[in-house]
Amino acid sequence: MARRGRAYAKAELDDRGGDSLPHVPTLVLDPQPAWVERLLEERRRSGVDRRDEVWEGVLHVIPPPSVEHERLAHGLHVLLDPRASAVNLVVVGTVGIGTEDNYRVPDLAVLRLGYAPQWNRTAALIVEIVSPRDDTWEKLPFYAWHRVDEVMIVAPGERRIHWFGLEPDGQYSPLERSRLLGVSSTELAGQLIWP
Repeated sequence: MARRGRAYAKAELDDRGGDSLPHVPTLVLDPQPAWVERLLEERRRSGVDRRDEVWEGVLHVIPPPSVEHERLAHGLHVLLDPRASAVNLVVVGTVGIGTEDNYRVPDLAVLRLGYAPQWNRTAALIVEIVSPRDDTWEKLPFYAWHRVDEVMIVAPGERRIHWFGLEPDGQYSPLERSRLLGVSSTELAGQLIWP
């Protein structure tokens, strides 16, 4: 079909019953239409872009988290903070891990002292909370490449925490207990208030 520019794109979206295409990843190739630039600028201005990620130069626009997702993140922050502080680590939320043109934004990051104000090339521990239709599991090779020591994947649907440790061969293997914080996934899962 011939490209009809911005009006065609908007009409196609409207014909599908709204301004979004649920469950359909969308790739907009450069040059981006003006409506995409306006959308991205509005996201920047309102702050909802703080969880967006860039995967090898491709912007991944991430929807805002649910209330239950944020409650889990908060609960994990509260539970992890004393353990991290005891071993001179710092728990923070939504920081970029990687570089400005290739980064991920985990739900929580546990950083070593001397961390960078924005772009941290690595972390001691990353926490990812699984959301519907997200790419959490596909982030593991990226975190391994950036030498993140441990990755915690929280699966609310299973009420389970998957904990992984980076091995000398650069691959993650399951951990029963954090090497950094001395807590088990079962113990931590038992202390969470699950949705």
